[in-house]
Parts: sequence; C-alpha cells; structure tokens
Amino acid sequence: MKSIDISVEQLSTIVGGKVLQSADSDTVIKQLILDSRKLMAPAGAVFFAIDGKHHDGHAHIEELFNKGVRIFIIEKNIPLAKIPGSTVILVGSSVAALQACAAYRRAQVTIPVIAITGSNAKTIVKEWLSQVLSTEYSIVKSPRSYNSQIGVPLSVWALNERHTIGIFEAGISTTNEMQALQKIIRPNIGIFTNIGSAHDEGFHNRQEKIREKLKLFSACDALIYCKDQEEVDAEIRSAGIPVFDWSLKGKATVEYSIIEKDSIQTKIKVLVKDTAGVFDLPFVDEASVENALHVTTTLFYLGYSVQEAARKVQLLLPLEMRLALKEANNGCYVIDDSYNNDLAGLSIALDFLEHVKQSEIKTVILSDVLESGLDSAVLYKEVAANLTAARVHRVIAIGKQIQELKKSYTGKADYYTTTEDFLKDLPKFKFQKEVILVKGARVFQFEKIVSQLQHKVHETVLEINLDALIHNLNVYRSRLKTGTKIMCMVKAFSYGSGGFEIAQLLQYHGVDYLAVAYADEGARLRENGITLPIMVMNPTLSSFDTILRYELEPEIYEPVLLQQIIEYAAAKNKHIGVHIKIDTGMKRLGFEQKDINGVAVLLSSNPNIKVLSAFTHLAASDSAEHDGFTQKQLSAFDAIAATLKNTLRYPFLKHAANSSGIMRFPEAHYDMVRLGIGLYGVESAGLYQNELQAISVFKTHISQIKEISAEESVGYSRKGRVAKASRIATIAVGYADGYNRRFSNGVGEVLVNGVRCPIIGNVCMDMSMVDVTEANARQGDEVILFGENPTVTELAQKTGTIAYEILTSVGARVKRIFYSA
Repeated sequence: MKSIDISVEQLSTIVGGKVLQSADSDTVIKQLILDSRKLMAPAGAVFFAIDGKHHDGHAHIEELFNKGVRIFIIEKNIPLAKIPGSTVILVGSSVAALQACAAYRRAQVTIPVIAITGSNAKTIVKEWLSQVLSTEYSIVKSPRSYNSQIGVPLSVWALNERHTIGIFEAGISTTNEMQALQKIIRPNIGIFTNIGSAHDEGFHNRQEKIREKLKLFSACDALIYCKDQEEVDAEIRSAGIPVFDWSLKGKATVEYSIIEKDSIQTKIKVLVKDTAGVFDLPFVDEASVENALHVTTTLFYLGYSVQEAARKVQLLLPLEMRLALKEANNGCYVIDDSYNNDLAGLSIALDFLEHVKQSEIKTVILSDVLESGLDSAVLYKEVAANLTAARVHRVIAIGKQIQELKKSYTGKADYYTTTEDFLKDLPKFKFQKEVILVKGARVFQFEKIVSQLQHKVHETVLEINLDALIHNLNVYRSRLKTGTKIMCMVKAFSYGSGGFEIAQLLQYHGVDYLAVAYADEGARLRENGITLPIMVMNPTLSSFDTILRYELEPEIYEPVLLQQIIEYAAAKNKHIGVHIKIDTGMKRLGFEQKDINGVAVLLSSNPNIKVLSAFTHLAASDSAEHDGFTQKQLSAFDAIAATLKNTLRYPFLKHAANSSGIMRFPEAHYDMVRLGIGLYGVESAGLYQNELQAISVFKTHISQIKEISAEESVGYSRKGRVAKASRIATIAVGYADGYNRRFSNGVGEVLVNGVRCPIIGNVCMDMSMVDVTEANARQGDEVILFGENPTVTELAQKTGTIAYEILTSVGARVKRIFYSA
C-alpha cells in the first residue's frame, strides 16, 4: 500500500515557501489547521496562519506552540525566538499553501474522484452518491458543505490509502476561483447539477458563471449533466468536455421518461446502452427527481446495471438539510427548508409544496431572498409571481428586504422584520390542518420556527424484554469454559434496542466488556454510569480526546491509525490501551500477516501504548460449507498472535468468536468471545434458534377501520385491491419508523388479536394498511409488527435481507419501553 504522507522535509518544496527556521524534518504531517480551537493532537499538526480582513491567525501562533504544535506556515515575519524548535515557513499566501498540500496528497492516489458543482443540490447529490456507493467503495467525501477555497483542500486532505473513491463538491462565488479547486480535486468524473441565481452578482452574466464552473471539469473523463438545461448544454458543447449526459426530453447517452407519479413516488423509464428498464424513485418533486437522476446516471457510468441502479436509488432518503416534511401540531405538516433561500431554491420548494397533498391550505413562511444579484424591486416582483402561481393561502414574510414584496404581492400576507418578532406573535396564527413551507436563509434561524410548529408525539413502541435478554446471555454463557470472558456488542443503539438501559443491565449481570462503533457512543455510556471496559470499533484521530477523557479503548486496525495513536499518547504523556485487529480473511479492516512484524516492533518501542487484546473477525462462522475457511482463519490468527506476543513479551487477551462462532467453534473461544446479534434473540446459523427468546416486540395500534366493497382499491397508486367485501385497518407505523416499504402488498404480515393479517397496498411514511377481515379487530387494538409471531428472522427472509437490518432499522422516534416480569 503506497504511502501518501508528507514529511516536514518535503513541506517547503510543496508550498513553495522560504524556510525561516527548521526542526525535525522527518515528522509526518497529520493535520492541517486554520482554527486554533480545532487542534486535535499537536504531533504532526501544521498551522496555516492567515492574515485576514477581520482576524489575523498569526496572533494564535504562540498559543498553539504552547499546546505542542511545531510546524507553522506564515504570511508575514514573526518573532521566532518565542517558538524555538519549530519549523516555520514563510509563504505569499497561506490559503494557497493549504491548497498545495491537498493537491500534492491528491496527486499520490489513482482512485476515481467525482467532483460536483452547480448552483443548487451539490450536497444532496454528494450524500446520495455516498449512500448508494457505500456498499462497494470505501468513500472519502466533503463533510457537510465544505466546497470553498478552504473547505475543498480540507476535504481532500482526508484522503488516505484505504479509500477507493472520492466525492467532493466545489463552489465558487466569482471568476478565477475554480482553477485552484480543479488542481486540488483533479476529478475523473464530473457532475454539473444545475444553474440558478445563487452568486449571480459575482459574474457578468449567466454564461460566464457556467464557463467558470466548467473549469472544474477541464481534465475529466466524463461530465454527467442534464442535457435539458439548454444554457448549460450549450457551454459544455462549446468547451468540448467529454460527456455522459441524460435527458427527460430527447436523445442523450441516458434517456429517461416519467411514466407516472403518485403522491410518494415517480415511475421512470430508462434507456441506456441499448438496455431498457423501469424503476421507481421515492420522490415526486422536480428537484428531488432531477437530483436522483444525476445519481442514477452516475451509477450507469460506473458500470452498474439498470437493475442494480434501480435497487439502490429506490432506497434514497431525503436529507434533513433540505425539504424535510415533518408532522406538526394541530394536524399540520411542515416542509423544513430552513437551510438557504435563493430564487432558484424558492421555485424548487414551491414545487415540492404543490405535491404535498395532506392539506389544500398552504402557508409559506419566507425570509429575505439572498444572493440573487437582482435589484430589490425586480427580485420581489419575481418572488410575488412565484407565490401567486403556487396559489398559497397565506404568506408570512420576515426580514427587512422582503418588505419590498408588499408592492407586488396581492395575496394574504403578514410582515415581520425579525424571526423573534414573528415568534412572539406565533400563537395568534392558530395554524390548523395546513401545510407550512418554512424557507429561510441561515441567518434568520428559521429552525426555531420549525421547532415551535413541530409535533413530537408518536405512539408506536418497541418493547424490550430484559428477562429474555438475560436468558439469551446465559444460553451463550453455558457454552463457554470457566474463565472465558464475554464482550457484548452494544453498537447501533444495541441493535436498535436502546443503548444505556441494555448496557446497564449487562453490567449488572457481570459481562466483562462492551463494544461500541464510535467514541461518542462510549462517552454517552460513561455519562450514564457504565464503568465496564469499552472497546471503540471505529476510532479516528478526531475522537482521541474523547477516548482519553472517558477511558475508552480503541480498536487499531491499520498503520496510519497506529502511528496516530502512538503520537497522540506521547504528546499527552498518557498510557492508552488498544485492541489490535487482525485480518485473517474477512478482507474488511485489520492488519495482515505482512504487517505484523513491523506493528509488533513499533508497539514494543512505544510503551505508552499497551495491547489489551488481539482479535480477528470470522467471515463465515455461521455457514457449515465454509468451515474449512474458518479453520484457516483460526490457524492464521494463532500464528499472527504468537508473533505479536513473542515481540511484546507481555500477555494480552485473544478473541475471535462472534455469536455463531460461540455456538459452532469451541476452539475459537480463546480468552474472550464477542456476543452480538445472538444476545438480541437471533441465532444467525439457524441451529439453536429454539434456545433463544425474542427480546423485542415492535407494536403499534389501529388508528381507523374502513369497510370497503369488492374491487375497491387501497392506498397510493391503488396498489391494494380486494376481491371481496373487506375490513381495512390503518395502523400507526410506516417506513419512517423503520417498517420497510418492502413489506407492501402482502409481503408483510402483522398479528392482530392472534390472527396474521397481511399488509395491503404500499407501506406509507407514517402509516400502513392491513386487511383485518379475518380478525375480530376494533379501532385502538394492538398490532404486533414483529416479536414471537412474526419473528424478525421470518421478516428478513421475506424481504431478502438479514435480521440485523430489521432490528437496527427501527427508528429513533419509536419509543423504547423496557420491562421485566
């Protein structure tokens, strides 16, 4: 694996600066910082001091030196005597130096890199791409909306040897900015989302803005975009960039057409490379459909089949930052678009509002429209036209500039100067059974309005039988020899069952270890009284402070992470216990055989790091057909652990067996076992399921029952059909609660008064319909979604997934109720 690290010795050449003072030239650069408050570990940190208009970063150099930072990039001379033993490099621009470091790192890797630009939806497309590609790729991406001259290099710097694809967004506000971002990202694949009015003021005209954005793709193998955007299409053709375009209107590399829309999804026909197909998108508004088709087209470019792409995009979820529909008080619904407010975004949001059918009464709460580049009178005349065309019932306008709307908008409207003024008057509006679009620029803090409007009561529950959980724990304990320790997995909210309560019970019943996915989970357990040792399975450099503060124990699985924890421990002068993960065949995370001699020597020479355990993960311990492979894993683990022990010359725990391994491979018990899904009532090998008890019962209630006649339909798109007079119950659970849409149309069954009743029609966001004709059911009756009947395993089999997914999908808004007999 090729190293992409940069040493201090290389730094001055990379940034093109003058070395004023030098120290340890072999130090490897680990972190690039511009904000003194964001220092994680001083070892390997480089501070870029920027002399800005409102703040001078040079004023914080001495402070950072006292915290242990020893590498500084500066734009003006400073007293070097105050920072002895440091490397100091003088440059013309610290921002340019930052960009040069990221560009150098990017140049060391040959993975595919996708760059996204456009006026809107960069972040949405990036996050959706990450979602659909995450099962096949190790992804590095821009955090949040890091798309600026500083955000892009910080994003690209996160690249490491393990990543197999990069997804970065880039934004500009004026000319001569994109060239620098192109040199940093160096994309192979480009996506141009759309063009709108955002930042129009920074360009002479729309064509110039498009041309500037297209500079990002000057060396791309292919640019993905919607050919129907005529201005964009013309400039791309003129630039001669290789394209992989798509269209909803005519000829293109990928041709789509909308077959039909209902209230929750859009059916799309596609023709790509002479292959035709049909798939559903879980959206109906034009913006989401367009964004999803960018994602779908990218999948086709990457070589996914129509069937594979269709399966992935059907599972796309709306992002909370944009156009989130939320249940609110008094029968209302809120469309939360309190993220930004430009003219193009307003049009998109009003289109979304039009497709929400929960009520015919539509209210818009709107702030000043920013970054339009238009004269105020012209701008708000266009805003008024959009609002009138959308046929909204009432407008509430907040801000100083938007008062201009009074001159053009003739509909019902109330005007406020500040958000606080409106919140004081909020009770007088008495919103009832209406849909409210809340759209505001960030500075207006419209999330406060959403919080006041939102309804938070939800009556669907997940009951957790604590007695059953302890029964399962004891079933596995009975398989162990005396003295074998047990580590219980409480990651992912204890497989959906609830974190703190489960951990407290396991601590009371004497388990030896807990394991969580992330340091934040371990911190919350500590804050709730958990004193057991806690292993963190996915530590990062940014989580080391939390790990140290809460006495957590990180899993270390690769050389860079090992070096980071060694340097961190040395900088803090603290002893940190770690768990060394060995990859013996899972091919996921872990050191391999070829790494172990170097790892052992490095650990033995750094006494601040103590190995608490070495472990491996069995890839197929639940499958008899792969027993030979499992035995090879165990033999490899024995050899590697022996090498580690011989070098370290002190004892540590060994563990390999997961839940199925505990049952099927006694020789793999070693010093400790890791109990996961079995604790929660699922025996993944299927051999001992009758010994376990289901700990979770997912239940809801009947909201209403309707008597319907033969041949009538039920639900969206009339998917549910009845052949005889039937009783149809609406139950208060939907896919937003974790009840998957794959249960639609009879795939899923629920238990009502002891009778299995099929789902009829499509599972909706917050509710589902059930045929209760054969059950003696009444409004308010209890409905069992899973438990002892039907079981989680049965539901997983019906939907082609695994029990883990069913359990962990139960939404956080579902109340957990813990009980013991």
